[in-house]
Order: sequence, then C-alpha cells, then structure tokens
Amino acid sequence: MKKIVPVLLSVFLLASCNGWVIQPLPGNPPTPFLPFTQTPSIFTGTPVIIGVTSASATPGVASPTASVTLTAFPTFTPSPIGPSTFTATPASPTVAPSGGPAISILVLGCNTSIDVLNGMGEVTNAYVTLKNVGGMELTNIKATLFARDEGRVHPDKTVELTSLAIGYQVTIKLTVDSTYRQETPIQVEVTSNQGVFPREGLASCRDIGLLAPNPAGLTTPIPAAP
Repeated sequence: MKKIVPVLLSVFLLASCNGWVIQPLPGNPPTPFLPFTQTPSIFTGTPVIIGVTSASATPGVASPTASVTLTAFPTFTPSPIGPSTFTATPASPTVAPSGGPAISILVLGCNTSIDVLNGMGEVTNAYVTLKNVGGMELTNIKATLFARDEGRVHPDKTVELTSLAIGYQVTIKLTVDSTYRQETPIQVEVTSNQGVFPREGLASCRDIGLLAPNPAGLTTPIPAAP
C-alpha cells in the first residue's frame, strides 16, 4: 500500500503539466492549398497550300502533290478579203503547169467620158491587152471590169471573145459607171472554158491620153509581140 500511493502521485503530477491525463496521438499536418495549374496545350501548325487541285499526304509528313491543267489560248484565223476590197497588183501572166492554160492581163490605161446614151454621166474606160501565154487555145473568153466606186452596171462592163490562140494577144475596151472626178481603183477578171484566172488591178488607173488604141483594132487577135 505504501508503494501504490507514491506511484499515483507521480501520475497526477505528470498530467498536470499539459492538462491531459492521456496524450492525444500525433496527427498529420494539413496539406497546404495549392492553386490549380493547367497543363499548356501544344499546337502544331499545318501549312495551308494554295492553288493545288489535288494532294496526297503521308501521316506526319506533308508532301502535297499538285496537278495543274494548262489551257491553250484560242487561235484566230483572219477572214478572207471580200469582193469589195481592191488590191493593186502589177500586171503579170498567170502561171500554169507546163502545157496548161495561162493568160497575161495588162492594163494599158484609162480615160473618162460622159455616157449620155445610157444616162450614166461620167464613166471610166479601161484598155486591156490579153495575151495567151499558156500551152493551149483559150475559148469562150469573158473579160470583166470592176471598180470600187462603180454605180450601175454598164453594158460594156464585160467583153466576150470566141477564142485566143497560143501566142496571140488581143486589146479590148471595158467600161464601168464611176464617180465624177474621183480616183477609180479597178480590177480585171478573165474567165474561159479552161478556167478562171486571177484578177489583175490598179489602185488608180492612169490616164492613157493620146496613147489610146485605135478603136478599129479592138477585139481583133494578133500575134503577140516578142
């Protein structure tokens, strides 16, 4: 009994130091509050390809494949010259294959006169020499005069000849209704049973003056001068 009393006194003395008879168990300290942090996103830019009509790519590797279609520009073909367009060309023989038909058209000159009989006022007269320079006789020949400022159709616009032998020539007079005191570009066209020959013309038919052929010798074939 004497030993128990000192032990109890020791227990009470130890408890009076912190006010607890039984000490609480040590606890974990609270975890301090940390602000929320977001993991930054990682963006990988994909290049934009402009002007590509089709493309194929391998995953992870950009390898665009472009196809381009080229459009050709239209080509333009010039329109043929109309019959009303007159081009001055020097008189020269029409070239034909050896032995074929060919003719030389030579405009000697022009003059003007007043056609009272047909009521046309001023007319232009052209004197033309036709020469058979081909390899065959020409038959049923028709020579026709055209003028840019031509009015009504004159009766002597076309002259017809029965034939023209090889190496022969003939001088004819052709007339068209023309504008008073105006330059008159002309063209002469010759056809025959053997074909149509290219036209010959002058931008302005020069005045033949006193060199006009004798009317009595017109439309008469004669041997061609060498």
